Amino acid sequence: MWSDHTGRVAHNRGGGCRVKNYELVLHRVEADLAAGRLRIGGRLPGERTLAEQLGISRPSVREAVRVLEAMGVVRTATGSGPEAGAVIVAEPVSPLTAVLRLHLATNHLPMSDVVQTRILLESWSAREAAGRAPGLDAAELKVADDLLDRMDADGLSPEEFHLLDAEFHVALSGLAGNVLIAAVMASLRSAIHGYVLAAVPNLPDWEAMAVTLRGEHRAIVAAIRAGEPESAAELVTAHIRGFYQAAQLQTP
Repeated sequence: MWSDHTGRVAHNRGGGCRVKNYELVLHRVEADLAAGRLRIGGRLPGERTLAEQLGISRPSVREAVRVLEAMGVVRTATGSGPEAGAVIVAEPVSPLTAVLRLHLATNHLPMSDVVQTRILLESWSAREAAGRAPGLDAAELKVADDLLDRMDADGLSPEEFHLLDAEFHVALSGLAGNVLIAAVMASLRSAIHGYVLAAVPNLPDWEAMAVTLRGEHRAIVAAIRAGEPESAAELVTAHIRGFYQAAQLQTP
């Protein structure tokens, strides 16, 4: 299959794998986005137009639009008014979250691999955030500070604490200023919360662990605020590994 300078997509006539009809639409949209013919906020051509241009059926176009919507690339609205149709958006977090949760449910992604991924992403993010410390927006740091204060509240259940904990780690990753890293961490949030909470019964003393985690959280933020990249990265790594070791779970 190939895409010409107009963005039209054609079948590869030289043999090889047969492309499903709906995939023609996906490739067309990808080519148009890459070439700047489609932009965020723009609309896909109508169903009939795409079907005629690509030589496929309208049901195939509808299937492609449903796939694009599930991928967070378009948002659709029914009807015939100005808001109807498929609009280009950029919402990768929800589809990434769904995919990760499904694969975790199959046990295809070992917990040790997820922990290692957290360490890689979060230690890098903490290092970068600390390097940006002089220029960090006070509002960005305030999000993390507010979550820390909420975790200090009396009477929090482990589930309530770890929901805030997951939000805190997402907020920390956002301080690095990397949109993709932030999206991946946001997608991991529910997975992190799920198996962190499942580990709580393995802890010999949850109350003591909660005190430890609070102190470690504040030390990480302090290192970032002070502009200490290596210290911030080491503290995050020790924080993540320490919890899983305390819960007697395998860690990388």
